[in-house]
Amino acid sequence: MMDGAKVEGKTVAEHIVDFLERREVKHVFGLCGHTNIAVLAALAESPIEFITVRHEQIASHAADAYARMQGRASVVLSHLSPGLTNCATGVANAALDCIPMVVIAGDIPTHYYGKHPHQEVNLHADAAQWEIYRPFVKRAWRVDRADLMADILEKAFHLAESGQPGPVLVNVPMDVFSEVIPSDTFARAARNTRALKRPSIDDETAREIVLALAKADAPVAYVGGGILLARASEELREFVEHMGLPVAHSLMGKGALRDDHPLVMGMTGFWGTSLVNQSCLNADCIFAVGTRFKEADCSSWYPGYTFDIGGKTDTTKVIHIDIEPQEIGRNYPTEIGAVADARAALRLLNRVAREICPEGIARNAKRAEIAEFRAAFKEGNREMAESGAYPMMPERILADARKALPEDAIITTDVGWNKNGVGQQFDILAPGSILTPGGFATMGFGPPAAIGAKLAAPDRVVISLVGDGGFGQNPSMLATAVELNLGIVWLVMNNNAFGTIAGLQKAHYGLTYGTTFPGSPDAPTNGPGYAEIARAYGAEGIRITSVDELLPALEAAIASDKPTVLDVPMINNPTPTTGHWNILDIYSPDNDLSHVST
Repeated sequence: MMDGAKVEGKTVAEHIVDFLERREVKHVFGLCGHTNIAVLAALAESPIEFITVRHEQIASHAADAYARMQGRASVVLSHLSPGLTNCATGVANAALDCIPMVVIAGDIPTHYYGKHPHQEVNLHADAAQWEIYRPFVKRAWRVDRADLMADILEKAFHLAESGQPGPVLVNVPMDVFSEVIPSDTFARAARNTRALKRPSIDDETAREIVLALAKADAPVAYVGGGILLARASEELREFVEHMGLPVAHSLMGKGALRDDHPLVMGMTGFWGTSLVNQSCLNADCIFAVGTRFKEADCSSWYPGYTFDIGGKTDTTKVIHIDIEPQEIGRNYPTEIGAVADARAALRLLNRVAREICPEGIARNAKRAEIAEFRAAFKEGNREMAESGAYPMMPERILADARKALPEDAIITTDVGWNKNGVGQQFDILAPGSILTPGGFATMGFGPPAAIGAKLAAPDRVVISLVGDGGFGQNPSMLATAVELNLGIVWLVMNNNAFGTIAGLQKAHYGLTYGTTFPGSPDAPTNGPGYAEIARAYGAEGIRITSVDELLPALEAAIASDKPTVLDVPMINNPTPTTGHWNILDIYSPDNDLSHVST
């Protein structure tokens, strides 16, 4: 373009907002800064709602949960440098859980590259801010030319949502946001498909899989979060019922089927039960879909605890379907590996299964074993679930929460008892209704995730089951919830400690240094007043002072449809486990130790 020539059109920021509107984006999460206010100005004239927060990590966690509920990429708008690094933990959490997200970040002006202006990241390379995200996003773009913005945005959404989903970064210098350009590149992008078709398997592969499962004496379906990402719960249910497959799941696969389904055994690994771990050990054919076989789910891959695949005498056949080729055979040898979308593959497998096994396969003995174990497990847990102790037993807290919540309530968890105990003991009755931080296991995910979940599903009950450590990470998310009048309940399981780590340290070192908070040595009755903090933000805040108060308080909070914090003092007992975790051998190689009460 010649100097002085006038361009008719909109600013890049305005084109970005138009692009997001065409993609039917309803919400953008983020926090303002001098580098992104051009985009905010464009959003002010848009039906898209900007969800402003007090800390960027709240934005990325909320956007993560929003994407999980919507099934497509969420959008985060970030300021440069500290804004982008504040946002990074939530983006990395999304990356490790394969959640699609497009992060649009402002940056220094292009004409100041290398001059070290205010907040520039350039200690090792000029204009290097975008490189901060390279280790965990699917791709990071630095947009140095305004005319490339449309193509980059189009690629960003397609990449975030296709294959194994995940976040991407579009890093934009602030002068590029403000540049006026013609609409031709964005008009061309508008003609492109919004979603790519997903790959499936062929009939020959489907027949091979179905025949292998039909011939197996003790098959197990092992499912992960890929089922939920693909929205394949109904297809999975149809297949396992027709083939009579008992179902084990990873932490991220919880809720792929209702937990009370007669074929669901439960979560595997360190916090798995004896039924599910032993069934996986005894399996002669494992049908794995949408799972990575991650460490905690596989008892650190130690033979003899959860899976015993690939040993010298092992004859277990592994069938593994995943959208990402690198996941197949990563941790266990695979006999049949297929790169495919879980939903597309299961649809074909259902058709072939009806052709090969028209009457289906019952496996009634396994169904009976599951029913018997489930009844015995609940009976064995009854004393804790009905305990009148105060501070409360965690099992009692979960039991009361399950009574109060509707079947389709959305539950966000954090780390500790609220994740491990929920995975093991809390029945999820609507597929996809539990949102938990898996691969990154990020403390502080649950409270802001509830905001994203409620925005995505405003007509459903949303509760965040969270420890006091996780709630304390970013309590300012309450400001956003109050401003938007989001009827969310945060149930703080308050043991006045980083409880899981305190129990681990107590077991192996005999102390709890740095893992518990100052206060009463025998009960979590001191520490921050979370109910008072809630009220200071304008939310409802209730401190539970006796065991009988929780259930009616929770029911009232749900009925009120107001943002409410329930501070529930809890005894710090460990989640029981039958699996294994390698760190136990590192801490106490000669002793059979795990976690203890603190």
